[in-house]
Amino acid sequence: MLDINLKQLEVFVAAAEYNSFTKAAEALYLSQSTVSSHIRSLEEALGTALFRRDAKKKIELTEAGKRAYGPSRDILERCRNLQSTLAEQGTPLLTVGASTVPAQYLLPELLAGFSRQRPDCRFLLKRRDSVQVHESLRIGEVQVGFVGMQLDEKEFEYHPVLQDRLVLVTTNAERFRELPEDAGLELLQKEPVVAREEASGTWRETAEWLQKRNIPPESLHILARMENPESIRRAVAQGMGVSVLSSLAVQEDVASGRLLQFELSREGAWRQICLVLHRETERTPLLEDFLQFAIQ
Repeated sequence: MLDINLKQLEVFVAAAEYNSFTKAAEALYLSQSTVSSHIRSLEEALGTALFRRDAKKKIELTEAGKRAYGPSRDILERCRNLQSTLAEQGTPLLTVGASTVPAQYLLPELLAGFSRQRPDCRFLLKRRDSVQVHESLRIGEVQVGFVGMQLDEKEFEYHPVLQDRLVLVTTNAERFRELPEDAGLELLQKEPVVAREEASGTWRETAEWLQKRNIPPESLHILARMENPESIRRAVAQGMGVSVLSSLAVQEDVASGRLLQFELSREGAWRQICLVLHRETERTPLLEDFLQFAIQ
């Protein structure tokens, strides 16, 4: 009787690609103890250790782990292709990965519009940061992604679908209300900063924008990093610091007077929200229909 199951292989491949049980757990929406249990069960079934662990909880593949990685990933890819093929024959399923801003402000309208064109289609939306969306595409967890940054044009195909403006926001205090509209960069350099996590498209685009102006991102006084833009907006509104966020994410807070918004420069700081595909992803008829709809 076979003692290996697909969940064990999925966890093993994720841990190998993230080099971390913790990150694998986050990507798969599992607890770290569950990830460890799956790895341990797989190692027992195979009769060998797949990872080396040290006292600092760092992991790396053993020689046996390196040999097991390729076949394990191939098995998962074949199973995903089988699932996709059968889904096409029955009720079509489109798997989508999206970073925070497109997940909240682009996809609800986009998916609703496509569902009117293809009422037979079901959607599975996985919200990740931009780096994790790319990884989900790489391992075949999702068919198409939406991100606020471009990571690797050799491995991935990008199609701009929306222009987004990055702005600096502050609490609505008198000392900020008197400042000019383009005071964002000055405030960013002198005020405490509440920033997005380093893997987010918002932070990476901000860092790149600063570097082009010869301003080292590490020179900022980053007081805190937070994954959730809502948490950041609340912290900024309470006077914890300033933050650079998508203008889409703060428009309601600015309209209500909860936050003040400043441009980072007179011409504005812009980025593209892109539809992204892994170049080896199978282009099913459903995916092709969605790509045409989203890009147009």
